Amino acid sequence: MNILHRITALALSVAASSLAGASKPNIILMVVDDLGYADVGVHGCREFATPNIDSIANNGLRFTSGYVSAPVCAPSRAGFLTGRYQDRFGFEGNPAPGTSWGLPLTETTIADRLKSCGYRTAAFGKWHLGEKPEFHPMQRGFDEFFGFLSGMHDYFKANDPKWGAIMRGREPAELKEYLTFEIAREGCRFIQEQKDNPFFLYLSFNAPHIPLQAPEEYLKKTAHIADRRRASYAAMVLALDDAVGQVLEKLRATKLESETVIFFLSDNGGPLIAGSAINESRNDPLRGSKIELWEGGIRVPFFIQWKGKVPAGRVVDEPIISLDILPTALALAGVEAQPGWNLDGVNLLPLLKDQNAHLPRERLFWKWNDRDYAVRQGEWKLVRVKSEKGLFDLRADIGESVDRTGERGQLAQDLKSWWNGWDEKNSKVKLRSANEHKDE
Repeated sequence: MNILHRITALALSVAASSLAGASKPNIILMVVDDLGYADVGVHGCREFATPNIDSIANNGLRFTSGYVSAPVCAPSRAGFLTGRYQDRFGFEGNPAPGTSWGLPLTETTIADRLKSCGYRTAAFGKWHLGEKPEFHPMQRGFDEFFGFLSGMHDYFKANDPKWGAIMRGREPAELKEYLTFEIAREGCRFIQEQKDNPFFLYLSFNAPHIPLQAPEEYLKKTAHIADRRRASYAAMVLALDDAVGQVLEKLRATKLESETVIFFLSDNGGPLIAGSAINESRNDPLRGSKIELWEGGIRVPFFIQWKGKVPAGRVVDEPIISLDILPTALALAGVEAQPGWNLDGVNLLPLLKDQNAHLPRERLFWKWNDRDYAVRQGEWKLVRVKSEKGLFDLRADIGESVDRTGERGQLAQDLKSWWNGWDEKNSKVKLRSANEHKDE
């Protein structure tokens, strides 16, 4: 490390320490499933309102270039729960029901790391990182679990014939109400019980992933939408927003709002094409869909709230990725990431404190199905999806409509060279199911 890098690292460390303070804040990682980029109010949605989700952005930071590390559910989760590109350990597909593989036991999760420094940990909702006992959330750092182990689930039935049972811990459980509300209720209970202890809560909502199911009272609220599938999707988002509101209200009631950092994001972009669990979401103005490396597959709603500690209502276009959540959580807990952990994310605390801060990273990388690739450096993105590839200026062309390779050929070559160098370090052993592209 040269002297300039040493000085930069020291400055970032001081900034992070100042923001984190002496006490350990609570951390909530709130993940929703297959939410379209355009389907929240702060991104321009006018068909239906999402006031509670919007409030997280309005009370904190909204990242307009917030990414996940994969365009499908399970690999994305494997990435942000470990802080490492899932390609490092070959996790490149969605485990099908009954599959024997899951998140490799060689990987350490955010729950493992936070539990080791005094946090109580819980995961409520969708897991999708392995169904065998050794992959269970309570074997991966979580003190509590309520939810389901597979990739999707019926919203009204406790035992889904294809996708398995709702579980409390390791035992089948009842489903007393609409699943989205059950997940929120469990989260509120955990907050109440742990209000005097630092906690990490992974709220993994499966809404608005298919099946398109919503309570009747919410379907009535979206009856004005002519497309009935779109109306059902909208009803699910309204219910999801109310569930988010329940959790936020519990933080206020327990006087923990200013002591809690909330990360909110979707696990991938909205599914718009065959094989992607189509739910009638929208990704405007982005191109593409879930299961693709166009922006619509990997750029997601991504907000961070720390009420009273970070500026409210700030919009940040610095590219960040879900891998950054783990190192940021460690910094919040006062833990210094070790080189041997080989984390790919970076600590975002300096950026939360100073809008002019720049992260110590030049590029973001993606890989999908041994064929498609993408790399972003600054405003430039080189991408291949199926037989189409191109170089795009995302600041001027967020919809990836004008290929600039002809005028910036050397940059395209350089970016592909950087991607090749990154991919050489990835695992050659692949963990994936035969139907990895589908979760229907």
